[in-house]
Amino acid sequence: MAGWAIAVHGGAGVDPNLPAERQEQAKQLLTRVLNLGIDALRSSVSAIDVVELVVRELESDPFFNSGRGSALTENGTVEMEASIMDGMGRRCGAVSGLTTVKNPVSLARLVMDKSPHSYLAFSGAEKFAKQMGVEMVDNEYFITQDNVEMLKQAKEADSIVFDYRIPTVGYETCGTGVQSPIHMNGLPISIYAPETVGCVVVDSQGRCAAATSTGGLLNKRMGRIGDSPLIGAGTYACDICAVSCTGEGEAIIRGTLAREVGAVMEYKGLGLQDAVDFVIKERLDEGKAGLIAVSKTGEVSYGFNCVGMFRGCATQNGFMEVGIWD
Repeated sequence: MAGWAIAVHGGAGVDPNLPAERQEQAKQLLTRVLNLGIDALRSSVSAIDVVELVVRELESDPFFNSGRGSALTENGTVEMEASIMDGMGRRCGAVSGLTTVKNPVSLARLVMDKSPHSYLAFSGAEKFAKQMGVEMVDNEYFITQDNVEMLKQAKEADSIVFDYRIPTVGYETCGTGVQSPIHMNGLPISIYAPETVGCVVVDSQGRCAAATSTGGLLNKRMGRIGDSPLIGAGTYACDICAVSCTGEGEAIIRGTLAREVGAVMEYKGLGLQDAVDFVIKERLDEGKAGLIAVSKTGEVSYGFNCVGMFRGCATQNGFMEVGIWD
C-alpha cells in the first residue's frame, strides 16, 4: 500500500475580498481538524472512523455551515443533513431534516451500522436518534447571531440564499431588482451560500471512506434536501476512491458528481487528478462547485470551478497543504 491520505473541505466559493482575519480563522480550523485526522491515521484508526471523527469536529465548531452554525431555513430554524460512506462494500448511511441531533454525521453512521436502511429523514430520523441514544440538543444550540443577521438580510433581499463571501461587485444592493450573476436550476439567485463540510480518507490498508455534512441553503424552503446526504451526488466511496462535494447542490445532484469521479477512474482508466479535473469541467454544466478526493493508492486531490474553496489535505509521505485560493 502507498500509505494513508486525507482531505477536508469547508465549502467552495469564497469572496476574494474575504477579510484576512476570517481567512486565518478558516485556515486554523482546517489545520486543527486535519491534524486530528492525521493523528488518528498514524494510530491506525480506520478510514471510516477518521471521516466521522473529523466531520464531528467541524460540526461542533460554528465557523462553517454544519451542525452548530448551520444556515437557517425560511422559518429561522435549522434543518441539517449528512451522509457517510465506507468504500469497503459500499456501505452507506444518510440523514436529512435533523433539528435536534448534535452531530448529524454520527447519526448517519448509525443508520449505516445499526439499521436495515441507508437513508432516514425528518421525524423518522429524529425518532431513530432517540432510540440510539445519541446526544440531542434544542434547536437553538445550532443558531448563531451571525446567521440570524444573514437570514434577515436574505429576507430583505427576497433571496433564497445569502453569504458575504461571494463577490457582489455590481450587485451591492442585493435587492430584488438586481440581475443575479448566479443561477440555480436555471433560476437567478442573488447570492450563493456554500460552506458544506466534508472529509475523505484512505487509510494505510487502502480502505477509502467519505463523509459530508451541512445546514443547507440559507432561507431555504422547509423540507429542501440538497446534495450532501445523497450518495453518489455529494458523497461517494468505493474500493478505488472517496469523494466529498460542496457548492451548488442542485448542479451536484444533476451531475451525480461524487460518483462520476469513481466512474471515470473505473471506466475511462483515469488517475485521480485527471478524473477530478474531468468531472469539474464536464459534469457541472453551468453549476459552481468543488470536491475533494483520495484514491486507494494514497493520492489526494481537489478541484473547483468557482472563486476558491476552503480545504486542507495531507499524505503519509509528509505532504500537507491548507488553502483557500487556486
